[in-house]
This record gives sequence, structure tokens and C-alpha cells, in this order.
Amino acid sequence: MRYGHFDDEAREYVITTPHTPYPWINYLGSEEFFSLISHQAGGYSFYRDAKMRRLTRYRYNNIPGDAGGRYFYINDGGDVWTPSWMPIKAELDHFETRHGMGYTQITGERGGLSVKTLFFVPLGETAEIQKVTLTNTSDAAKSVKLFSFAEFCLWNAQDDQTNYQRNLNIGEVEVEESGPHGTAIYHKTEYRERRNHYAVYGVNATAAGFDTDRDSFVGAYNSLGEAAVPFAGESTNSVASGWYPIASHNLEVTLEPGESKTFVFVLGYVENPEDEKWAPADEAAGIAALQVINKDRAHALLGRFATTEQTDAAFEALRVHWTTLLSGFAVTSGDEKLDRMVNVWNQYQCMVTFNMSRSASFFETGIGRGMGFRDSNQDLLGFVHLIPERARERIIDIASTQFPDGSAYHQYQPLTKRGNNDVGSGFNDDPLWLILGVAGYIKETGDFSILDEQVPFDNDESLAESLFEHLTRSFDFTVNNRGPHGLPLIGRADWNDCLNLNCFSSTPGESFQTTENQAGGVAESVFIAAMFAFIGPEYVALAERRGLSDVAAKAREAIADMHKAVLEHGWDGEWFLRAYDFYGNKIGTDETAEGKIWIEPQGFAVMAGIGIEKPADGGPSIAERALDSVGEMLGTEHGLVLQYPAYTSYKIEMGEVTTYPPGYKENGGIFCHNNPWVIIGETVLGRGARAFDYYKRITPAYREDISDVHRLEPYVYAQMIAGKEAVRHGEAKNSWLTGTAAWNFVAVSQYLLGVRPDYDGLVIDPQIGPDVPAYTVTRTARGATYEISVVNSGTPGARGVLTVDGVAVEGNHVPYAPAGATVKVSVVL
Repeated sequence: MRYGHFDDEAREYVITTPHTPYPWINYLGSEEFFSLISHQAGGYSFYRDAKMRRLTRYRYNNIPGDAGGRYFYINDGGDVWTPSWMPIKAELDHFETRHGMGYTQITGERGGLSVKTLFFVPLGETAEIQKVTLTNTSDAAKSVKLFSFAEFCLWNAQDDQTNYQRNLNIGEVEVEESGPHGTAIYHKTEYRERRNHYAVYGVNATAAGFDTDRDSFVGAYNSLGEAAVPFAGESTNSVASGWYPIASHNLEVTLEPGESKTFVFVLGYVENPEDEKWAPADEAAGIAALQVINKDRAHALLGRFATTEQTDAAFEALRVHWTTLLSGFAVTSGDEKLDRMVNVWNQYQCMVTFNMSRSASFFETGIGRGMGFRDSNQDLLGFVHLIPERARERIIDIASTQFPDGSAYHQYQPLTKRGNNDVGSGFNDDPLWLILGVAGYIKETGDFSILDEQVPFDNDESLAESLFEHLTRSFDFTVNNRGPHGLPLIGRADWNDCLNLNCFSSTPGESFQTTENQAGGVAESVFIAAMFAFIGPEYVALAERRGLSDVAAKAREAIADMHKAVLEHGWDGEWFLRAYDFYGNKIGTDETAEGKIWIEPQGFAVMAGIGIEKPADGGPSIAERALDSVGEMLGTEHGLVLQYPAYTSYKIEMGEVTTYPPGYKENGGIFCHNNPWVIIGETVLGRGARAFDYYKRITPAYREDISDVHRLEPYVYAQMIAGKEAVRHGEAKNSWLTGTAAWNFVAVSQYLLGVRPDYDGLVIDPQIGPDVPAYTVTRTARGATYEISVVNSGTPGARGVLTVDGVAVEGNHVPYAPAGATVKVSVVL
């Protein structure tokens, strides 16, 4: 069952009913100002940091779930409704939401009146624009009233939802009824004391009335769907004093049959220098110093969107921006689902996950998490080709939170770029991800100079060393922290945050990730070992290019030792072990009844080339046996589960993974983040058909027809799909902010379609199976354009034969061409 459709030409997903199984959202903004918006106009806005600079309020765990956002109410001769359906939920004659690249357009029609609202964040601005167009579709004149609504958050979103004894007393606003560009409402709570920033919500017309006090607008004991002011048809002109500050404008609109009128609303964030915080005192007007905020910058912002023409120009610039970004990698294959995911939605989600990490979605409040160290490094892999200079900046930010011993803060706050002390460190996979992120950036850009950047440890400039030294500390951290089997110690956890082998928690509410009740230097991770084997060669390559041959040779020895340790102590007979616990017992072994096989080490070990050699008897290799076991034991029609069988009881020595019901999250759920590792592993083995089959099982566009089962957005990946032992097998959870986006783009672009950047050129090595008999990839790299045409026989294990600009070449490596050049590559599989 579908609830909409893709409009591929417009790069939009069109939702045709408000009654989707769950609120389907979009993200506005890709620089400093961001908004989350659902297909029913729910969500919130913030500047840079969803915790510390929240502009508008949103209540998670609300009933209904998508209650609260930016709303427009219509009073059409006493008929009161909302074009976004929520919150009044009056039946609409027509409903449509179009989620596009950095914008959302919601249209509702009722009783001969159409209201279309375009929401977007313009490039270079710290504001959300709401362009509202009312059209009289009836054959009689109409006089209607339009009421806007936004509820302000008191900046710190955590404090806003907890410190009521203070916050219900400090709310402050200013109202500019007839400003230079219309009516504007200013939210200035705490501006007088400690802040240099305020919010403005203005419209490019003079309003007939306004409200800034929520209780006055909504009415006692009412919900937003029963708001008193829209139903009364008159604003109260309330001025908030404490309690709950809001912003609402009342516009009176007269429309002849067929006539349209457009209004532009601006929800903006403004900062003033400390010495320019206040407007000059005006004793004649009774205005004292330090009383009225300096609105010059707000007036300038509102002035840039004072007309429809200005707004349309800004929106067109946004569309051109995304057209340019998405032109860097595009495929034409004849499979419309593959094309739309690769060309549009997967890359778009990579931008969002780069900006947000895991911090702000409809499943993350924006309060509990900052930017993840491992998360952000992985997100770079799918983002770096879009805006490399921002990737460079992010790498420096991430590396600055590393400790001198090579470990790192697990998270940092985007506003301060400081490590999160509450979460701390001790996740022993973190350091290696920095090497992979930096390698991905350099392969894309050729910017080896980043390795010479002086970067602090723990944000202490006195401890600054070159970025390459940071990578050395990352590499050495794994080498220096190994257990009895020569495998890396797991610490608090590795990539699987819920595998907590040193926690031993029996206290309710105790954090599994940040608690270490026992530490014996025994619990080891086979997964980190496979990571080391996969990522370590990148460090070797960078060391060699810096002329550090001794360093490179020593690193090669460490990698070889890790290969040996994995094969000797990490192989269970038909698959790789997952770990050794605190007591030195195996995890992920056929010897146990539950949790026999785990997905993570199987994919990464094969990606690293561990066990890929064919035995002398011609039978399957260790790598093939591991991935065959994955297909047999972890495979489902909805993707590969994380481990099987799931755990049915709490095992204190394993931690949080065993607290989830069977089939959910890390306990046998389909974790879409690690499915791509198996997909890539299958391409390493030359099994492209199986790789593409796994890809389609979890990729949203291929799941659109089962949206009633999947429930979440059919245009972006979810973190988890309920596994085969779950009550609701196939149901997705935690969409948008997941490393799935980056890893699936790497899997499909670099391994299935087979176009991946290396240090000196592109590697062209497609492995996609017979389902895609021919396709063309257009790829921009270092200023040159590569047009890569692939004819695919579908022969299992076949590798591409290349012709470059009409000349047959050996191997699969195409050197980088000068900027501005066009290179034509033909590949026959």
C-alpha cells in the first residue's frame, strides 16, 4: 500500500494523504539554520545546535505524536480548518505534501479555498521562509482570516522542558505592529541578561491583530486543534509575560473568484554584537536604554524577503544549488528505483546525516546527543563528494576531540565543538574511524595538505600536533590495547554500542554505554580486529606518501599479525566470532544456543580480505563460508538480521544488547547500517547478484509498495527494520539519522556500480549481477568528468574489462584527468 509517489523529475516525494502510518518528515537547511518538518507541518527549528539554540518548541511522546509545529489556521466565514490537516484535522477536499531537496510544500483545499505553503531555508540565511498562497477556487468572492502560529522554545531545549519554576516566569517578547516590512514578533527571553541572540517571526504585511501568549491564543483547557482565537476569528493582541510565549499574526484576506494572494512569513535567528544589543534610548517616547532590542539585523533579514519576487529568487537559488550538488554522481540504469535512490534520495540523506549526525530527528530529541565521533567519520564517506571543504572542516573538528593516547570523546556538541564529558570515551573502535574518514577525504580531493594541519588534542591548543600524528595515535591505540588473543580490547563497546562486556549493570537507569563496573583487560572485539585489517592499509598508504617507509613497514606487520589473530582466534568453523567476553568466553559461536552468528565481523572481515584465499581442494574459501552462513542464518525478505538466534533473557555479562525483545534493534533486528558491509563483502567475492539482492531488501524505494508494513518514509533509510523473531517483522524504526545512508551510498556507488575514488585515480570495478544489464554513471572527480558505460553479462564472478577514451587498458584503475577534462570509459563485464 502506498501513501504517495515519487516525482523523479521534480526530485520530490509527493504525499497524497495526511494519514500516513507515521509522520513522514523532511529537513530544511544545510548550513547553520535547520528545521524538521513533517507532512502535517509538525516539527521545530534551531540554529546550529538543536539543544542550545532551539527556536521553536516540540514535545516528543505527545498524543497525537505529531502535535506542535508551525501552523496556519483558516477561518472562512466561520468554517475553521488547517491546510496541513493537523492540528484541527478537519476533512480536506484536497491534500498534498511535496518533500523536496531542502524544502517542503503543503497544500490543503476546503470549501473553495486552496492554501499552499512553501517552507524552505534559503542559502546563506539563518531563517525559515514560509511562502503562503491563498487561492479562491470558488465562483464567489471570499473574505477569510489567516492565523499563523509558532510556539517559542526558551533556547536550551533541555532546560526548557524541565526548569518550569524559572521558565514560566521569564518569557519576554516585543511586537512591531507596523514595522518597515510588516508585522513582526520578537522572542527575547534572557536577552536582557545573558544572551546576544533573539528570534523574529514576521510577515510582509500589516496584520489585523496578533498574539504572543499561548494561553490567550489557545484558550483554557483547549488543544491546538481547538485554539480559541481562530475559532473566534479575532486576535486578542496578547503580550506574553512569562508563561508560554508564541507568535501569531492575523491577516484579513479578500479574494475574488480565481484570485490568489501570497504572503511571506520569516522565522529567523539574529545575533547582535554585545555593544549593539540595544536600540538607542528615546526619552521622548519613553524608551529607556537596555529595554528595546536592536532590530537592525532583523529588519535587514525581513527586507531580503519582503516581496514574493525576492522569495522566489531565493528558492530558485536553492533548487540550482541542489541540482549542482547532485550532478557529481548520477546513474542511468533503466531501474527507476535504483536511479532515484542513487541520484537523489540517498545523497540527500547523506547531507542530512552529515549535518545532524544522530542528534535531531523524530526519534532523537536533539537534547541527548551531539555529533558522534565514529558517526561523523562514517557520514563523511557518503558526503565528501558533495561539499569537500565542509568535510575538511568537520575532520578538524572531530580530530580536536581526540585524546593524546589516541582514544576520543565519543560525542561533541556542534555549537561548542567540545567533547561531551557526560558520555566520555572508551569506545575502542572510535580511533580507527578517523583514519577512514581522512582517507576518504583525501581520495576525493587529493588534498594531502590536511595531514600537516596542526590539530589540538582534547581541544587544548598547547597539545596540538599534525593531523597525521592524530592518525598515528589512532592506529597505535588499537595496537597498544589488545587482549589475551591478540585481538583489540572492546572497552565500553565497539560499533555495537549495546555490546557492553565490561558493564555488568544491575541498577535500573544505569547507562550501559557509560558505566564500567568491571574492567579486566580481557574482553576483545573480533569486529575491531576486522576494522583494523580493513582500515589499517589506509594508514600505511598515507605513511608511504609521506616518505615514512619504516612506519609503513611496521604498520604492515601489525596488520598481518591482526589477520593471523582473526584466523586463529576469531574463526568459529563456519563464520567469524563476534567477541570474547570479560571471562574470555566466546560470543557469536555455534557452541551457544542464542547469538550464534553476528553480522558485523562477517562483512568487515571479508571487506578486509581476511580468508578470501581459495583452499587447495578448490572448495569455498573461509570468506565465502562466512557470507554463505550470513545468507542462510541471518537472511530475511526484509534484510539481514544482526544476530541469530536472538537473546531471550538478560545476560549481565553482555549488557544492553540482551535487554531488547527478540527481533528488535541490536537483538536480532535488521540493522540497515551493517547490511552494506555484507553487500560490499559479496562484491569482493565477485557475487554481485547476491549483493544487489541484499541492497534491494533494505533500500526504501524498493519497499514503497509495503509502506503499510514498513511504516516510515519510503524515500530515506531507517536505522532498523524489525527482524524475523520480532512481533512486527518488516516494520522500520528510527529513520533519517543513521550511518545507513553513507554506507549504502558507498556500497551502491563504489562497489555495486563500481566507481570509487582512490589516491591517484578512479577504480572502476562493477559487481551488480544480471538484474542491471547496462548502465551509465556520470561522475565528477577533482574537476574532471567521467562518463562510464557498463555492459553487464551477469556472469558470476566476472570482472570488468576497461576501455578508456577508446584505448583498452589493463586492470581497473583510471588515472585522474586534469580539471575540465571529460573521460569516456567503457566497461564490459
